Amino acid sequence: MPTYVYACKDCEHRFEQHQSFSDPALTVCPECQGTLRKVFNSVGVQFKGSGFYSTDKGSGK
Repeated sequence: MPTYVYACKDCEHRFEQHQSFSDPALTVCPECQGTLRKVFNSVGVQFKGSGFYSTDKGSGK
């Protein structure tokens, strides 16, 4: 299950929430009952090892 970060537009309260892809987005702040927005961050992906580039050579096996 993915973890989403929400921030309140009114009181700036931030929190993480585990939700399924099919769950609706949260809209009400649990602290002040204000309006929430999803915070989108860049995803850190690292490809380590061989075989990820067309210039990589096979092991020859």
